[in-house]
Amino acid sequence: MVRANGAVSLRELARVVQTSEVTVRRDVRALEAEGLLDRRHGGAVLPGGFTRESGFPQKSHLATAEKTAIADLAANLVEEGEAIVVGAGTTTQELARRLARVPGLTVVTNSLLVAQALAHANRVEVVMTGGTLRGSNYALVGSGAEQSLHGLRVSRAFLSGSGLTAERGLSTSNMLSASVDRALVQAAAEVVVLADHTKLGTDTMFQTVPTDLITRLVTDEPPAHDDRAATELQALADQGVQIAVAGGQGGSAGAGAGGPGGDAVSARQQRRDVPLPGPRRQVPGAGGQLRSASASMLGEQGPGAERARVADLRRR
Repeated sequence: MVRANGAVSLRELARVVQTSEVTVRRDVRALEAEGLLDRRHGGAVLPGGFTRESGFPQKSHLATAEKTAIADLAANLVEEGEAIVVGAGTTTQELARRLARVPGLTVVTNSLLVAQALAHANRVEVVMTGGTLRGSNYALVGSGAEQSLHGLRVSRAFLSGSGLTAERGLSTSNMLSASVDRALVQAAAEVVVLADHTKLGTDTMFQTVPTDLITRLVTDEPPAHDDRAATELQALADQGVQIAVAGGQGGSAGAGAGGPGGDAVSARQQRRDVPLPGPRRQVPGAGGQLRSASASMLGEQGPGAERARVADLRRR
């Protein structure tokens, strides 16, 4: 499966071979000792995965339920009439499918997949960057993409990546993609990172967003045994990142909501939040468009509640 897909999650392996994740983890460890694959947080990749980036076909089959739940929750941050930027990635593609229902929205993107998801949305305007097409993830990169973003100002940037750590922030395996993502960040008043739990604690070659520029992280709930993800969430929270956890294990918040028009209970009702103080940076000119996540999405709780939340993840 790793050879065919480039990467695979422990959860998916356990489902396919009909055994427990504990057994799968033991076998993956043995395969790594033989040099057949490299373990990554929540999964495994082909050897040399630190520098290798999986293509879109491989990524689209990883953590699909988790990405759905994350997209459901992230879509609740977007309001009618906003202007936002959405970066390339399979999770941001899921988000775009849900944004098609937000009237008066303007979406700036370098992703052909994001643009395609919004192509038939009647009341959403899509603005694409220039640039050179990168076929592995259907994204526009290079100096053309970066130059088209100069002078742009929007309320939020929604970005994904290959890894996320408290020490280094969001990172990716490709230099051109990282450069465009940094330009997207410069255009936004706040940055929302969409990353499933398998990316927490993973570090890759090129930094895209340092931790101090990440306003919010939308993720899924790590498995009970995943101490590494819980520790990383705590470290990110300690650095002031506002964290929202979508659904429970397996992405229950998004179950059955495969796209616009789904009948599932909304992510807003099922989300589990790690509340933190309000945003750490004020951007001149942002005005009243931006609301504190502690007052809107994350509730009126303090840092003590956040620490209890992460401690509860560790216990389970």
